[in-house]
Amino acid sequence: MADHGNKCYVPVCAGDVRTFHTLPTEKKCQQAWLMFIYSRIPQQFNSKLLVCSAHFTTDCFSNLGQYQAGFSQRLVLKKGAIPTIFPQASTPQPLRTNDVGCQTDDPIVLCKGKQLSLNTMRSHLRSKGIQVTVSSQSVGVGTTTTEMSWATIDPFTSTPLKASRPAKRPRVELEEDTEMGNISSSEIDPQDSTYDPARSVTAETESSHVFATSMPFHKDAKYIVFEKCLLSLFESCPVCTRACNVCPHRRGTFIAIDQLCPHCEFFRQWRSQPVVGSTPVGNLQLSAAIYFSGASFLKMQKVFRAMYLKTHTYDAFRRHARTYLEPAIIYKWNEEQNLQLHYLSQNKNVILGGDMRADSPGHSAKYGSYTMMNLQTNNIIDIQLVQSNEVGGSYHMEKEGLRRSLDLLEESSIKLDCIVTDRRPQIQTFLKDRKINHYYDVWHMVKGLSKKVEKISREKDCSLVKKWHKSITNHLYWSASSSDSGPEKVAKWTSIMNHIQDIHTHSDPAFPLCQHEQRVSKDHSKWFHPGSTALNRLHRVLTNKRVLSDVEKLSPYYQTSTVESFHKVILHFAPKNVVFPFIGMLCRLYLAAMHFNENAVRPQLTTSKGKLVYKLLFPKAKKGGHTVKPVKTEPTFCYVISLMNTVFEEVVHDPLPYLDGIQQIPVPPDPSSQHDRPSMEEAV
Repeated sequence: MADHGNKCYVPVCAGDVRTFHTLPTEKKCQQAWLMFIYSRIPQQFNSKLLVCSAHFTTDCFSNLGQYQAGFSQRLVLKKGAIPTIFPQASTPQPLRTNDVGCQTDDPIVLCKGKQLSLNTMRSHLRSKGIQVTVSSQSVGVGTTTTEMSWATIDPFTSTPLKASRPAKRPRVELEEDTEMGNISSSEIDPQDSTYDPARSVTAETESSHVFATSMPFHKDAKYIVFEKCLLSLFESCPVCTRACNVCPHRRGTFIAIDQLCPHCEFFRQWRSQPVVGSTPVGNLQLSAAIYFSGASFLKMQKVFRAMYLKTHTYDAFRRHARTYLEPAIIYKWNEEQNLQLHYLSQNKNVILGGDMRADSPGHSAKYGSYTMMNLQTNNIIDIQLVQSNEVGGSYHMEKEGLRRSLDLLEESSIKLDCIVTDRRPQIQTFLKDRKINHYYDVWHMVKGLSKKVEKISREKDCSLVKKWHKSITNHLYWSASSSDSGPEKVAKWTSIMNHIQDIHTHSDPAFPLCQHEQRVSKDHSKWFHPGSTALNRLHRVLTNKRVLSDVEKLSPYYQTSTVESFHKVILHFAPKNVVFPFIGMLCRLYLAAMHFNENAVRPQLTTSKGKLVYKLLFPKAKKGGHTVKPVKTEPTFCYVISLMNTVFEEVVHDPLPYLDGIQQIPVPPDPSSQHDRPSMEEAV
């Protein structure tokens, strides 16, 4: 990788100064590079010649996803990569710049890609959606002639430059437009412009190459610019150096500046960001970045206000979400889901896990999201969002979500080998009626039994139970994972009653003998005595009819703990203390699923010497006990880059096909709509 002082050796190439690649040493690959550059293999050539990344296809890079996601500063070529993309013959040359000391060039320069038209963003701007009159405020900018402005100091030499100061303070009329709604396309013509931004540069630098690249607008780098620093660039006329009238117009993060010289009538317009259709790219991209990353607009707005950073309103954010962002999320999720369903339809043994998450604790939940996960790959297959008033109450939401997921799987011709869920009786009956092989998650059963065993340990003459508490729960896990059939699970589980009495042979032929090494114990105080209160209480809890029937159906291999982990991810995108509309909640669930699927199989982090990294945790549930957890590599966010590309390269140009997809989703009425709404005066 070359530094910024070098250039691309491909003829007529402006070059991307950040992504240069050196000539490979492998002979055949080196010859292919030379043929691409020179159309022949020269006898003598520079072994350190460079080729920029613009001449390679995307499949030539080994870290393209990490680079686009911002986790890598340099693109890395795959071994044997060969440049194949020639620069276009019409590649624009770097824009010409004027020297400060000799303003003799024509001040009017046409630049079609960057500037607003003459009447764009003027006062009394009228929008077709909302008719608003914009107020203007006059602000004084500049210094008197007796003062030396900091703008006359060369930042590289700290030496005052010879510059003619305006004879009077320039007049600036500041127009504030707090996101009035989308400007009609007839009022903004990005093709009509009279200002070339490169003409204000004092010397031709590598920044002038930015205007010659074909990088999409939303991938361009952004900077925070202070208002006074920005307006100081337009104080004096570049032709006669006198004071100019400056009129800024703001719309969210967008600002357009009109500069008019009342003396020589020089005029130019400049804007801080491009406009797609009638929407400033910066406003839309900020909304997209907040939404796709799972952040809160209202919290981000507080951050912006704290540092006086201008942004658009919440109404504009919601308008962007409804028109562009949510349709893109629905489209990308459906695309990803269809691929996974097609993959499952080709498999014979499909093992899924399911569980529901409510948006609030207790029985007052508004939403219930049912997750269906492929336990063999830990990928989210389907998410169904159910509103409580659709099924008559929050108690029935889990069954309805499971039914919708199973219907989708049947439509996709997916044959289930089994499904793993919790032990809810309603789900047991439903899956039994549909003749689906059903297993129970061991953790859910351990959780219920553990509470009962702990309760017994606090009773009189039952203190010995506390010492055996952990062993009993471990025995349940072992019984499920080491058995091949339901009767074997039951036989191993019931053997615990003999084992805690120091009896290690059993009458059940499915498990006649304990598998541990036989030892003679000298400490009889750690064993339960026949007929004791503690033993009788444990026997009633551990071997009752329902427990034995549930043990027989425990899942031997796959559990739903990964589904619970996904529910924690949802908390980042849809916190339980925030109320979302139905489509907004559904989109946030899909974002969480895309994030989880991308990072579900992250490898474990290793040290520079290749040693696996772990961390020590002290969970509250262990009450002082510890656990060791492997440390995974940092998560990636390639799905965000993909969504951004979909929004700016497809949706904004023609949102109607994407809106059709979101309109096909049945949105239930709000629960409050079924009640009579009194007038405000009556309610007060």
